[in-house]
Amino acid sequence: MGSASPPSVRTRVRRSPRRADYEPHTVAGILDEGLVCHVGIAVDGQPFVLPMAYGRVGGVLYLHGSTASRTMRIFAADAPVCVTVTLLDGLVLARSAFHHSMNYRSVVVLGIARPVTGDEQRLTALRAITEHVVPGRWAELRPPTGAELKATAVGALSLSEASAKIRTGPPIDDDADLGADLWAGTVPLRLQAGRPQADEHVPPGTGLPRALAADPRCRSPQEEPQS
Repeated sequence: MGSASPPSVRTRVRRSPRRADYEPHTVAGILDEGLVCHVGIAVDGQPFVLPMAYGRVGGVLYLHGSTASRTMRIFAADAPVCVTVTLLDGLVLARSAFHHSMNYRSVVVLGIARPVTGDEQRLTALRAITEHVVPGRWAELRPPTGAELKATAVGALSLSEASAKIRTGPPIDDDADLGADLWAGTVPLRLQAGRPQADEHVPPGTGLPRALAADPRCRSPQEEPQS
């Protein structure tokens, strides 16, 4: 895994490099499956890491927030940022505390998030973010108003400096521990959506919107198609 050349010295994985993957399709796949990214910024020398929703269009990651937020002001100042996304796939329980680990897929993106200007460009970005959370939802919504667009800032971050790191499989124990009378293995994890719950203002008898009805995350286990 990870036969492509690292896109930059900064994103080259140094710890356990065998788990690195620099292929754009691997990076894109992890970003597309995740829902929340963490954006690292520095304000007056103080680091901050903030969770944000995001969307991807090709080789660009879109981030959004209030025009009054300091994160968006950092974007406007052409300051460097670090964006990370992690998918936790399982707990790895070894025969020693030292070799306990987790199975995961993660992405780190470095660069400068440029402000997205122009209503059409910002609408494209906001649609990408909305569609990333629930595909098909944008077409069901009323369009953003002018006031809402003015209150929303959008940053665009190139994926040209991005790397993925992936761990899979069982624990890697020392040979001397393999004969110990201890359980070792993995505990698979996944993000599971619950049944959609309408708020109090939805008229009685209103069915699920098409976007949710088509979303496999919103099906109960009994509704899953049989293989």
